[in-house]
Amino acid sequence: MNEHIRERDVEKYLVKQTRAHGGELRKVQWIGRRNAPDRVLFLPNVTIWVELKKPGEHATPAKKEEHKAMRTMGQTVFVIDSIEGVDALFA
Repeated sequence: MNEHIRERDVEKYLVKQTRAHGGELRKVQWIGRRNAPDRVLFLPNVTIWVELKKPGEHATPAKKEEHKAMRTMGQTVFVIDSIEGVDALFA
């Protein structure tokens, strides 16, 4: 793991890989609700919510609860903290 990689570096790589796979990516901001994942990724017939973190960082307990609620509703949520995590998403 490279300690010089920042969250924005992981985010830029996610954007590049999403486009390379024919997808679209949007930043997420929910009015009146906290702890939304950072991005929503659209691929043909697939929607994936993505929480981005700097390497080694984890989602807060409140974000984990939001992700759990979303998964209960059938949503796919990933927490990604590395370039390798982005690659794993598209593997």
